[in-house]
Amino acid sequence: MRVGILISGRGSNMVSIAEACASPGFPASVGVVISDSPVAAGLDRAASMGLSTAVVEPGEHADRTAFERKLSEILSAHDCELVCLAGFMRILTSEFLADFPGRVLNIHPSLLPSFPGLDVQRKAIEHGVRFSGCTVHFVTAEMDAGPIVLQAAVPVESGDDPSILAARILEQEHRIYPEAVRLMAEGRLQIEGRAVQISP
Repeated sequence: MRVGILISGRGSNMVSIAEACASPGFPASVGVVISDSPVAAGLDRAASMGLSTAVVEPGEHADRTAFERKLSEILSAHDCELVCLAGFMRILTSEFLADFPGRVLNIHPSLLPSFPGLDVQRKAIEHGVRFSGCTVHFVTAEMDAGPIVLQAAVPVESGDDPSILAARILEQEHRIYPEAVRLMAEGRLQIEGRAVQISP
């Protein structure tokens, strides 16, 4: 399965997916890495791994529809069947999602449905939760609300600040996102209502 990865920044989850795809027997490969920012550090990291890259800046397009159409065109030109958002800081519309029905994944640094949106580690600490974590989910038009594929929990330790907690969560992100891609590429994920069934 060919994977297109959308990034906005450093691209650490992109790297974890790309490294998994490069391992022997992995059932997916990276078709292209697209950033909405020409200065995203992840572009250099992708290029150093020999991956195709592209930049699609929102400000260079007439409107959101034109921006998303360009994303779809590039993904389709690279034969991408699955789209992975890896720190892509834009909400995609239902029109874009219709181009890849049931084939867009995102990773979020909390145990959804708790703490959607931004600044989630601070929110978790302020709420006094004992565990936080990360979630891979299918993307829907509603932010951070799609069916959950995989989750991983980490403890919230006394003395944690948002950056310390974020680093602990990121280790798990790098583990479960490639696993979700593998399950998707093997055809083992089935959405049933709000639940995702994983076949053996």
